[in-house]
Amino acid sequence: MATLQAATTSTGAIVSNPRAVRELCENHCFGTLNWEVTEEGELTIWGYDDFEIYEALENGLPDYDGGIVTHEFLRTLADYLESDEELDIQTAGFTKCRFPVLAKRYVVRDGEVFHADLRPLEPIER
Repeated sequence: MATLQAATTSTGAIVSNPRAVRELCENHCFGTLNWEVTEEGELTIWGYDDFEIYEALENGLPDYDGGIVTHEFLRTLADYLESDEELDIQTAGFTKCRFPVLAKRYVVRDGEVFHADLRPLEPIER
């Protein structure tokens, strides 16, 4: 059995309501990733896992039946970021030497959520 080996890290971003963001994070499962909202209101996410978010069941376990809710989580989080803040979350990983490798990025800023990965190709100029 192959195991995904991944690392996720983020920039820190100041949120307008640290208590609400803590509650939002507590109501979701981040796998083995860590998150922190400091007393100053800075949110960071990091750890050795893929950045995939599930809602939490009453017992604290992930709601796998509900599916991945990463985009919904980030859209909600976007409303709490201070106007001049940007949260940049990046994940890279691999499963043995299998193709494709995992590389993705989410950027939350100005009330918007952006996503990038390795899928689109652009021609190289001669």
